[in-house]
Amino acid sequence: MARYRGPKSKIARKFGEAIFGYDKAFEKKSYPPGQHGPSKRRKQLSDYGLQLKEKQKAKYTYGVLERQFRNLFKEANRRPGVTGENLLQLLESRMDNVVFRMGLAPTRRAARQLVVHKHFKVNGVVCNVPSCHIKPNDMISIREKSKDLDVIQGSLNKKGKMFGWMDFNRDILEGTYLSYPERSEIPENINEQLIVELYSK
Repeated sequence: MARYRGPKSKIARKFGEAIFGYDKAFEKKSYPPGQHGPSKRRKQLSDYGLQLKEKQKAKYTYGVLERQFRNLFKEANRRPGVTGENLLQLLESRMDNVVFRMGLAPTRRAARQLVVHKHFKVNGVVCNVPSCHIKPNDMISIREKSKDLDVIQGSLNKKGKMFGWMDFNRDILEGTYLSYPERSEIPENINEQLIVELYSK
């Protein structure tokens, strides 16, 4: 399936934050890309421009393409509750994101590749679909032959933050997706209300 393969630093500069993780190039040039450099004389965005920018930021952050994102929004809109929060919960429950959040991969891109290469199981069954939605109480485990992979071991050796909506046992290298996260628990700097307004036009 297609996905964005272009320069990450350029996208991070466009949104003014390192949405793909620490970026040395972004630290040097945190202003938007373009021939005018860090000039403050930039055109102010309209309401539609702000809404579109927020949607694009969410798409790039979670590695989702336009059609996938639109389908996720439709599903979020069908569910009871707040549509914007539902949307972020659906994005957070993607298999590649869950692997990333559990600290088994350094980035979402790396997590996606590991999932595609069949290094993980969901409830004992090998899963190679990054967009697969994980449900509460699903078990995520690493395949026996994949436990010694450098990228997985390197990620496990880093003391990353553990999130309250999931549990990971480092002794047996298995994790449980406990529940959908509350909006206040999701650390991503995304204004989901702007996305809802965009799709509601």
